[in-house]
Amino acid sequence: MKLQSCLSFILLSFTTIFLLLSLPHSVSANQSNHAGFLQCLSFRLNDSNIISKVIHTPNDSSFSSVLSSSIQNPRFSTPGTPKPLLILTPVQSSHVQSAVKCARRYSIHIRTRSGGHDYEGLSYATHKPFVILDLTNLRSITVDVDNRSVWIQTGATIGELYYELGQKNRTLAFPAGVCPTVGVGGHFSGGGYGTLLRKHGLAADHVIDARVVDSRGRVLERREMGEDFFWAIRGGGGSSFCVVLSWKIGLVDVPSSVTVFNVTKFEEQSALKIIHRWQFVSDKVDKDLFVRVMLQRYKNLVRASFPGLYLGSVNSLLELVNREFPELGLEEKDCQEMSWIESVVWFAELGHVPIDVLEKRTRASLAFKAKSDFVQEPIPETVISKMWRRLQEPEAEHAQLIFTPFGGKMSEIADNETPFPHREGNMYEIQYLNYWRGGGEEEKYMRWVERVYDEMSEFVARSPRGAYINLRDLDLGMYVGGKRSKYEEGKSWGVKYFKNNFERLVRVKTSVDPFDFFCDEQSIPPFSSLEVI
Repeated sequence: MKLQSCLSFILLSFTTIFLLLSLPHSVSANQSNHAGFLQCLSFRLNDSNIISKVIHTPNDSSFSSVLSSSIQNPRFSTPGTPKPLLILTPVQSSHVQSAVKCARRYSIHIRTRSGGHDYEGLSYATHKPFVILDLTNLRSITVDVDNRSVWIQTGATIGELYYELGQKNRTLAFPAGVCPTVGVGGHFSGGGYGTLLRKHGLAADHVIDARVVDSRGRVLERREMGEDFFWAIRGGGGSSFCVVLSWKIGLVDVPSSVTVFNVTKFEEQSALKIIHRWQFVSDKVDKDLFVRVMLQRYKNLVRASFPGLYLGSVNSLLELVNREFPELGLEEKDCQEMSWIESVVWFAELGHVPIDVLEKRTRASLAFKAKSDFVQEPIPETVISKMWRRLQEPEAEHAQLIFTPFGGKMSEIADNETPFPHREGNMYEIQYLNYWRGGGEEEKYMRWVERVYDEMSEFVARSPRGAYINLRDLDLGMYVGGKRSKYEEGKSWGVKYFKNNFERLVRVKTSVDPFDFFCDEQSIPPFSSLEVI
């Protein structure tokens, strides 16, 4: 037994030495810290087989594939994009604890990645030496149909969650987003919305417990972390406060059969009339009805689409729309009845395929830039017409403008119930998106987004001009250091994401992570920190 322990120790030592030699020489100034971190982590893991599964150095043949596996914006997957010193892929929660404890001890900067959908790539790229904590192996999902709840680890995607629900029960659902490859770690912690938001609100509104690793390396659940901490991670961006290991979420009821539909218009004046009326109806109509507006090019023509979900039958939908929104011109041929889980596949535009497609993890092929706004008063038709013409410009070939209706349940929840503050008084949200394929001309595509956003300034929410944290936008500002404190810098964009909730988030941050261990270019600052990230 002693001989076996001795051999294990020798093997572990050789593994650690090999990893130390694998560190890039370009970080020699901080070599002792990185070496100390790696040695600390290796001995905490205490198993050479586990070490090879968890720790990936740039010299590993798998390093590039692990790094790129969930980069969902190719804008941050270029030769010039900063690369991590290491990638850690923990297979159990104790590995996350070890990573945090060792990183704090040796002042190592960590970025946590769930699904890789951060719009500005902050979960896997930054301009200072860093390590990625990739949670892809922590993806178990335990559905409790009787108690209408789920424990889901944060390496799972919302598509995997939907698939598990669809396998277990066709009348229980969860109100999260429409893109199945989005990770639940970031999505839930920033709010998270989809086609059920008018009926049931945000994903974060249905988080009933969580398991996290805090800046001291402790595993905490709701009872241990306290209500302020628990409040902050349900809409305030969990990566500012901790590593979220798993969520406990409450499920919602849906009918056994729902109706999806889509109306499309290519003629500008017809589309503008529908959009004009949509602005007066979409947030006030029965909350069983969700109708989005999407403007984009199709075969070089601008197209307006009005995809929707109704929690009921086709006949009931037609009766409601003909009474409240006849301008839409909805007909029976535009509608399909199906189960809610099938509607998830339909909204994700995955085609007529089995629901197991929701489990597939695919990478985006187009780079993109996005911005967001909230609208509180109807926008004049002339302004919508100008947006239409913008979509005809050469650099808008793959651009999209998405209008998502609020109202319903969103107006029934107080602005401070969670950190997500854009509730009552907001008619809808606009997302401005532009996509492009590789090449060196990204600036012109990004400028297109900026122009459209700037032209909308007087027609959207002001004081502050709001933004949605899950559609992160570094143009709003980021930490640069200098004479101003981190709090003063962070407030300039923090109030746009969180409005009056920003101050409470800062107080929570100061309490649970006073030394700003969990930070990025737009993270919540503590009151006391003057450091530059």
